[in-house]
Amino acid sequence: MTESVDTRRRRKVRQGLVTSDKMDKTVTVLLERRFAHAVYSKQITRTTKLKARNDKGAKEGDVVRIMETRPVAKTVRWRVVEIVTRAK
Repeated sequence: MTESVDTRRRRKVRQGLVTSDKMDKTVTVLLERRFAHAVYSKQITRTTKLKARNDKGAKEGDVVRIMETRPVAKTVRWRVVEIVTRAK
């Protein structure tokens, strides 16, 4: 039983770029993943935009680490854990 509890508590952690901080407590984070095409082996870049609760004061242009969490609002399911690098 302890194994199922451990796997349930493991949350996804991603790192991305803050593209918008115009909302009150929420930031939009752009995630980028690169992988090789299955047939042609060419590198492909796919992007995903996620909304995250911003309690750390992240601004546009910052690189942040976000963690999966319970639903905070209608579209917010992630939260900012730390600011990796500040925007220049």
